Formats: sequence, structure tokens, C-alpha cells
Amino acid sequence: MPAQVKPFEHSSQSKINFGAQVLDVDIENVTKEDCDLIKDALYKHQVLLFKNQGHVTPKAQYKLTSMFDPESDTYGHGTDVPNSAKSILHPDLKTIPHQPQVQVIGNGFVEDYEGLKNIQLKHPHHRTFHRDPIPLDKDLDYTRFYRWHIDAALYGRNPPKVTTLLAVRVPGGRKQTLLYDDGTGEEMEVPLGTTAFVSGETMYNILSEKDKEFVRTSKIEYAPHPYIWMSKCHALPTGLGLYSEGLELSEDELPPIEKEKIQILPMVWKNPSTGNLSLQVHPAAIRKIHCADGTVIDDLQQVRDIVYKLQRPAISPEYVYPHDWEVGDFVLFHNRGLLHSVVGAFAGDEVRIFRQCNLAASVGVDGPDS
Repeated sequence: MPAQVKPFEHSSQSKINFGAQVLDVDIENVTKEDCDLIKDALYKHQVLLFKNQGHVTPKAQYKLTSMFDPESDTYGHGTDVPNSAKSILHPDLKTIPHQPQVQVIGNGFVEDYEGLKNIQLKHPHHRTFHRDPIPLDKDLDYTRFYRWHIDAALYGRNPPKVTTLLAVRVPGGRKQTLLYDDGTGEEMEVPLGTTAFVSGETMYNILSEKDKEFVRTSKIEYAPHPYIWMSKCHALPTGLGLYSEGLELSEDELPPIEKEKIQILPMVWKNPSTGNLSLQVHPAAIRKIHCADGTVIDDLQQVRDIVYKLQRPAISPEYVYPHDWEVGDFVLFHNRGLLHSVVGAFAGDEVRIFRQCNLAASVGVDGPDS
């Protein structure tokens, strides 16, 4: 039977306008026709779900990911950032020895998996990153967005075009209430350990015309070694950026900085297939805004306030797709058209195993005038 693409059905209250399930495709044995369909569908729907793919090998996962960028074969963060003990990414990633572009993430102790022995996986918990965490006695019933982000090193390596995630083992059952805790009273029910997605296209489209002009003509300068730079900082309760408490590491405290690797990227990125524009900013890693008239906003609090006001409307509950993971779910998403966040708090004995793959792109992003 030929492959089919079935758009997600969302509730009448939802304003989610992305996502689709791909039927009758085996990731382990994709055909040229499958590849053409997947490429077209990905840029149209942003998130693609393939069910019952638990048999897929790390090699096949890598091959599908690399289909979008055959010239690239390096994990999106390379090997230095995940392996640096100072990086906030360090506890979350375990590299598969025989397929180093693929990482194992999750929660709990795993005795043996894909050549990794006796590993302790650690699901990112907002308590380790947010300034004002949810009280311990409510920890298993309530949760937060951990950190809204784009998968990208943002220093020296181009942002990956796509990311793939495979659910190998998933604790089941319970739901949690996600709290925004920002004075709006907003909250939403989410599946345990969901990955939350929002559309960069929607984030752009709901802006005022004045703000659209600003983001189309401005660029973001990211901090050097951003995941080390922010390692002592605390996140806002929405997971959308950081408090300005003077906790960012100074340049003297960072690894050696190569100026040519500092990234200054457009705030708005263009979909290479549809031409649609997305507001694509990693709010935790921002340092400066370069404006159209040549001025540079370098007051960090001001930079964060500007970006927060631009992005916050599009993470309200009606715009958030929280994927309800089942074993064997394989999700492919357009990393240059979405923001996403880890969500959830697991008990110590709840074991979760996922595989993640993304590749530092061989080319830079397409800005709004590309």
C-alpha cells in the first residue's frame, strides 16, 4: 500500500495548525518514493509521526535524518558540548558508540542498551533549571515547560534542519497539570513526559505588523559557548528564557572563544519549501539584538524582555501540541520551523528510553529575504 499522510485532528478549542501521521512507511526500509513523500510532508506539516517503529535501528534513524542534509554527518552539538562537564546538556545525553550521531536520552537506570552499559539516564527536571520550582509535594502531579528551544549548538555549527526522536521505552498512565506560573493563570493537562511543540510560523503570524517588520529586519547574536555560558542561570517559570541575575559566565570563565564562531542569525527563518516565515529564536541563549538601522541592543535584560514579549503569545495552551508518546513512536520534526520543550517529572523507578538524532547542517539558515 502506498504511503499516506494524515493531518492531525485537533480539538475545536485548539489553534494548532501543524502535525501529521505518516501511514504505511517502515523507517527501516524506506523507498525513494517514501523519501520524496516524507520530505514534502515535513516542510508542510512540521511534525510527522510514524507509529510502530520500535524495530528501527540507530543506523536507519541516522539515515532518515541525514536524508534532509546528506552533506552533514556530525551530531548537532558535535562531541565537545555534550561531553563538557560544564555544559547544561552534559547530564542529558549518552552517545551510542556504534552510531555517534544518535544519542540516548531518558530517565532511570539502564543495564544494557545499544552498546551502552550500566547507564543512568536523567530526564531534565525543571527543578534543576527554574528559579522558583514547583513544591516537592506537588512534583508528580504538576509540571512545567523545562526550556523552550531549537536544537542547535549556536556556536560554530549551523542549526540542524530536522530532529528525529524514537520512543523505545515509555512509562505509561498518568497525566500531569502543566503550570505557566507567570500570573496569567494559564495551565494545561499534559501526558507524562510529553514533548511540547509550538509553531514558529504561528509565532510570527500573530505578531502586529510593526513587530513583524522588526523581527524580519533584525538579527540575534547568541552567546559564545551558550550552554556553558548559561550553566548557572535560572529559567523563567514558562521555560521561555532566563532571569537576568548576573549569573552568566564571563568570557574569562568560558573555554577559549573563537570570534568567527559566534553566531548572528536572522530572527525570522524561511521554510525552504513553502516560503512561509517563522520566528525562530532560542530564548535562553540570546545575548544581543542587531537592528536594521545598525544599532545593537546589548543590555541583556532589555534583549530578553523584547524577545519574551514577541514569543510568549504563541506558547499559550491553545497553540501547544503536547505529543502523547507510545512505545514505537518515531517523530520527525522541522527544527528550523518549530520550538519545543521537554516536559514532565518522573519518579525514580520510572524508566524511559528515547533515541534522538540531529545533524549540524552543512548550510546556514534561510533568512526572510533568501
